[in-house]
Amino acid sequence: MRAAAAPAEAPVRAPEEEASSLTTPDVPWVTLVWNDPVNLMSYVAHVFRTHFGYTRAKSEKLMRAVHEEGRAVVSTGTREEMERDTEAMHGYGLWATFRKDD
Repeated sequence: MRAAAAPAEAPVRAPEEEASSLTTPDVPWVTLVWNDPVNLMSYVAHVFRTHFGYTRAKSEKLMRAVHEEGRAVVSTGTREEMERDTEAMHGYGLWATFRKDD
């Protein structure tokens, strides 16, 4: 009679590996601002400067993308941050959504 083989042991993960996999933020998420027929381009650039603190040049570049391409990614981060930014854009009267970035 042959002795039964010992069962294979499952790999052991170090505690810090488990902790880091549990706390890794779910990023990147993005906030998109969409073109609309209501808001002036100067107002949209003003909102980007006011809310995000972007420079005039960056704000105008994003505003142009919204106007010419129909939308622009205006911020990136965690889902919770993008929810806040989207709600803030709604508060300014802009059309905005957030989604997980591909």
